Amino acid sequence: MQIAEFLEIAKEPILSESIAYARTILRLKDEDEAVLRDHLPLVLEAISTDLRSSQSRTESIDRSHGLSHAADGQPETAAEIHGLLRARSGLRIEQVFAEYRALRSSVLRLWADEAPHGPDAVRDVGRFNEAIDQALAESVQTYAAEVERWQQIFLGVLGHDLRGPLNAIALTAQLIAAKAPKELHLPTTMLSRSTRRMATLMDSLLAYNMAGLSGGMPIERAPIDLAAAAAEEIEIQCAALPGAQIELVTKGDMRGDFDGSRLREALGNLVTNAVKHGVPGEPVIVTIEGDKLSVRISVENAAAHSIGPNEMEQLFEPLRRGAAKGQGSDHSNLGLGLFIVRQIAKIHGGDVHGECSSQRVKFTMTLPKSETAALCEKAQ
Repeated sequence: MQIAEFLEIAKEPILSESIAYARTILRLKDEDEAVLRDHLPLVLEAISTDLRSSQSRTESIDRSHGLSHAADGQPETAAEIHGLLRARSGLRIEQVFAEYRALRSSVLRLWADEAPHGPDAVRDVGRFNEAIDQALAESVQTYAAEVERWQQIFLGVLGHDLRGPLNAIALTAQLIAAKAPKELHLPTTMLSRSTRRMATLMDSLLAYNMAGLSGGMPIERAPIDLAAAAAEEIEIQCAALPGAQIELVTKGDMRGDFDGSRLREALGNLVTNAVKHGVPGEPVIVTIEGDKLSVRISVENAAAHSIGPNEMEQLFEPLRRGAAKGQGSDHSNLGLGLFIVRQIAKIHGGDVHGECSSQRVKFTMTLPKSETAALCEKAQ
């Protein structure tokens, strides 16, 4: 008896065995039977249909690499719907993997016990494993997309709800500035400037949220002088990081068409990263150099620990943090700073890289001065 036929005849025993086996897996042992069973019958039916269809050697190899020959515009598969339902029911990705592991084991065990094997048994098992792997890949892909969608929705809600308290702070700062004595003029001015900056960063958060939902992050280029924008951002960073020594060095022509708000955000992230993970008391050097086609922004600091090339590249991945902890570091830092810096550089047609040499760490962001310059750089 082939596995395709066995899946149809023994569907209920397979589901019962699969659920019983799942109970032995720590991450699934406390789930309700309805949750474990939900949509699995349709997955089994789809696998059976798949096993009955012909498949070339090339198609077999492609599927082993995670590729599918399904046509564009096809309806969602049973496995895709299964992954979607699992995401909405709150299962973790490890539980989805464990569930398919339980289903695979149950089918092969029951088939081996109850069905006589013909000469094509090895080929049949291979086809079944390919079908299970394909179903798992489809489920995981849909699961991940649904989780990411809800994460973006959460970010949107967070950005929206923080607007109210931020506006209240801004209005209070304006009231204090209007009635405060002269000796408080500087700190109240800084407070007002910082709240405006926070509002701009909130706009960036909402833009990232829109990018995640729609697949692109817009920027608004305008002629600016990065030296002036950087000086203002560093002034705010000095107020936010008391005790830090931040020095600005400028060279050449730093004027160009940039999204000034986003580049200030990137610079702020680089400076904050340098202060938190650098050697306390050592200065952070910000250097901005401009030539005819591009501007380079570098942030350099003394390193508490040496960073290898592989670890350096990993620092640009989201939710990754370096092993070293420096001044002001804490567990609330999610490691998104350098990831955001790279995204901002890329949407300007540039990039950012880091290097560590002689106990000094340096991050350099290279930015074409215009969209035309960015296109020329990509063509080279």
